[in-house]
Amino acid sequence: MTATDAIEVFLVDDHEVVRAGYRRLLESTPGISVVAEAEDGETAYSRFFEQQPDVLVMDISMPGMGGLEASRRILARDKNARILVFSVYENEVFLSRALDMGVLGYISKRSASQVMIEAVRAVAAGEVYVGQEMMPSLMKVRNAAESDPLAQLTPREFEIFLLLADSKSVNQIGEMLNLSPKTVGHHCTSLKNKLGISDIAGLTRLAIRLDLMAP
Repeated sequence: MTATDAIEVFLVDDHEVVRAGYRRLLESTPGISVVAEAEDGETAYSRFFEQQPDVLVMDISMPGMGGLEASRRILARDKNARILVFSVYENEVFLSRALDMGVLGYISKRSASQVMIEAVRAVAAGEVYVGQEMMPSLMKVRNAAESDPLAQLTPREFEIFLLLADSKSVNQIGEMLNLSPKTVGHHCTSLKNKLGISDIAGLTRLAIRLDLMAP
């Protein structure tokens, strides 16, 4: 992208109305163009490398592969991918996970429209952008990272933890993440051992306590 080119944005959200609203917002802004959309993480992952957008605007909670897992896979193939998370989740667990994997921006869906525009421009320039509403969570990330009970989970285990807490079966998780049931089972055993939790109800209670369940 040169100084005179428009910033090309790829929007990912499972709600068509949400995508339409952000498309109107971004395309009414000089210097920004929406070049692609996707409604799930799997499509975002596959189409990202076809589109090569300047900024990927990614929701977290979507059916199937979530936004964090899709971001992890994209960054594993292209460490220079510029990803902006926009989510209903405003907590340090998701923020920490996103920043640790290399996501450049994180804003809340309740942010003012101008914040989205500022964030897209900043991320397109390769800058880290954390929305003002996320600052309390950012301070928790910086000051109390050791208190995160999920810090010891790998990115894959974290994704499976969220799906288990959401009552998905091993077979369903395998289909969503393109893994064999045996592999999912190994991850389930590992994450339960790390968390000291033996059943799904316990995982769900932990996810609710950490405010990780979809509203």
